[in-house]
Amino acid sequence: MLALVADTSGRDGSIALAIGDPRGDCKLIEILPLTGGAFSAQLIPRIAALLSNHRFAKNDLDGFIVVDGPGSFTGLRVGLAAIKALAEVLVKPIAVVSLLEALAQSGDLTGNVTSAFDAGRGQIYIGKYRISADMPHRISEGISTMGEFIRTISGQCVITPDTRIASLAEAAGAAVHLAPAPGLDLIAHLGWQKIAAGHTVLPENLEANYIVRVNAEVAHPGGI
Repeated sequence: MLALVADTSGRDGSIALAIGDPRGDCKLIEILPLTGGAFSAQLIPRIAALLSNHRFAKNDLDGFIVVDGPGSFTGLRVGLAAIKALAEVLVKPIAVVSLLEALAQSGDLTGNVTSAFDAGRGQIYIGKYRISADMPHRISEGISTMGEFIRTISGQCVITPDTRIASLAEAAGAAVHLAPAPGLDLIAHLGWQKIAAGHTVLPENLEANYIVRVNAEVAHPGGI
């Protein structure tokens, strides 16, 4: 079974084709980069090229795997719109994967795990997950200031690709694991597990997971 995998959450993104089986195992066939943030001009031609490179047509796709966030507003909007349109036309399932979810799963950890990414402007994306032999169970995802993060992280298991966040969390009493940012291979694996288990969304329900505070919340973090 053939899936198209897409991550447009950052300034640079990527798409790939993956072959999966009913047990949830999959492997990537090829990855193509999306560079410079101009995804609207690149995405559809790159998808067409990816399929053509391996003599597939769009009707050969059995499903879609897409990163829904957190990340770039424009990148996510463009990427999810393209996947939504293709899935609707082809009547194929969509599996969504959060970068925080993928990061939490990447460290071979079990139990309660907190994943953390730099969100810019002194803020951190935080995901809390319960990791077991099955798919990760999301407890919560959100965004906090660096100070909030430090005050609440003591005693927790934290996984992050950011050395600064790792140092701060360790100093605050957390058990810290450094891991690379999730790649498309891990995203494809998690997404295909969801497709095999039937954990998919309809095109009309596909939405970006921006995890951004509203302006009033940023200006008045203690309340209005």
